[in-house]
Amino acid sequence: MASVTQQQIQKFHKDGFLVLEQFFSAEECDSMRSQIQRIVAEMEVPPHCRTAFSTREEEQLREQGSSDYFLTSGDKIRFFFEKGVLDEKGNFLIPKEKSVSKVGHALHAYDPVFKQITHSPKVQELGRKLGLERPVVVQSMYIFKQPGIGGEVTPHQDASFLHTEPLGRILGFWIALEDATQENGCLWFIPGSHTNGITRRMVRAASGASTCVEFVGSEPAYDDKQFIPLPIRKGGLILIHGEVVHKSELNSSESSRHAFTFHVMEAKGTTWSKENWLQPTPELPFPSLYT
Repeated sequence: MASVTQQQIQKFHKDGFLVLEQFFSAEECDSMRSQIQRIVAEMEVPPHCRTAFSTREEEQLREQGSSDYFLTSGDKIRFFFEKGVLDEKGNFLIPKEKSVSKVGHALHAYDPVFKQITHSPKVQELGRKLGLERPVVVQSMYIFKQPGIGGEVTPHQDASFLHTEPLGRILGFWIALEDATQENGCLWFIPGSHTNGITRRMVRAASGASTCVEFVGSEPAYDDKQFIPLPIRKGGLILIHGEVVHKSELNSSESSRHAFTFHVMEAKGTTWSKENWLQPTPELPFPSLYT
């Protein structure tokens, strides 16, 4: 992996994202893929926890909001499913390894393979190049984007879900574990869209509300023509500014689009919102990126 240049870092600040091809080796990608296979093979899913993962607002409120399973997943390794893979009794209609949408949100803390990747020397070096002084890891996810059914992720900003005071302290690391193409649902971005603040927040609802989370504000109607696709080869890393607008389309192809992603917060001079769905716990305070 070539070292990141100042020019690339300037480009990141201008666009709100940066593509770094071949950041991880094929071996590192394959180790994550075989590890997740083991994790899914051992997965026991309590029927009441079988919530389909969705990004559409009303479904988000219904599925996740009624579900402590989601809200308390910050310090655990938990499973979220694609739509239509379970019958009304919560039984799998297709093989379970093909049904999982994502695994989150503490792989970086509790799984040795993902922990090693998250804190790898090249990630730490990149953090230092970006000028991060006290970066902490707030969450991680393995995303499957299953063939034919991998759902779309509507346009959003990560800071809507991971809010900080001030803004501008959240950074996503998105690693392609397989080639991500326009056919299988690569990420799309609006360059420069990280400079306008955020318009929507997902917050914990007041106790006694019918859902556990609610949305404040709304996502504007983005112009499709402003998005550019970022196909990336296996092993590539996309750096994602917390406020850049991005999305991915439905995967209608016959190949999956596995990715491992984690979010880092610059903790120096930063307040993590008490209203965020994800909260550090006594069992898992946010670990330092630098080891």
